[in-house]
Amino acid sequence: MHNSMWLLLISTASVAFFHALAPDHWMPFAAIGKAQKWSKLRLLWVTFISGIGHVGISIVFGIIGILLGFSLAKLKAVEGHRGEIVLWLLIGFGVAYMLWGIKKAREKKRKDIDEAELKAKTVAVWTMFAIIILGPCEPLVPLVFLGYSYGWAGVITVSIIFSIVTIIMMLAQSLLAFMGIQLIKNNIAERYSHAFAGLVIALTGVFVMLAGI
Repeated sequence: MHNSMWLLLISTASVAFFHALAPDHWMPFAAIGKAQKWSKLRLLWVTFISGIGHVGISIVFGIIGILLGFSLAKLKAVEGHRGEIVLWLLIGFGVAYMLWGIKKAREKKRKDIDEAELKAKTVAVWTMFAIIILGPCEPLVPLVFLGYSYGWAGVITVSIIFSIVTIIMMLAQSLLAFMGIQLIKNNIAERYSHAFAGLVIALTGVFVMLAGI
């Protein structure tokens, strides 16, 4: 393998590592997992599936761009706009979930979970799942284009390395954050857990947007 190819693969792994440090890749899972009392296994499973979808869509997007002869600049612009829209959706979801959590916390405490509450929790998970998957891996598209200079083998190799590093980082950080949040033992925190989760998710979106990550 050429030295330039090795450099590309090392760069791909490095970019994936730092890209996955962005809190929108792991904090929402930890926050909502704590609020909905997920097991560690469920947390890892939801994060894993979301990670596959997250990188998968950008890989497909990059490949389609190559096949259709689109310029890298055009694809990066589209990814940028898509990323901004997704961040606003994440913030909106966080605010909506926070308001629902406040409403739920103020209701008379019940031991049972009614059908409406179960449905709301399910909708929340699927909504977050969709938002994370639709979120673009903006650094991946240029890497896919660079990989194509070595043929389709280069595209596949770059895609696999980026995906593995990103998903491992998402899993590790989600689990660590989840375990850290579990250490918080407080009646108010437990009662308003959904509201706090929504607030954390909304603030995560705001932070990523302001930081330009």
